[in-house]
Amino acid sequence: MAQKIKDLTVEERGELISEKVREAIEDFLEDFLALSSPEYIKSIEEAREDYRKGRTKEASEVFDV
Repeated sequence: MAQKIKDLTVEERGELISEKVREAIEDFLEDFLALSSPEYIKSIEEAREDYRKGRTKEASEVFDV
């Protein structure tokens, strides 16, 4: 059964907030590093070009689904 915020102790709320802030910072840094990488930007451009030209595969061709 899911716990409600109102049922958490002050310490549990603090831990929850700290965890979410840490995750948000990690996500931001990961995005920042990726977007500042010329190789990453080039890979996005190539993927978009492949999509425009129809060079795509069905998920079932790539994954065992």
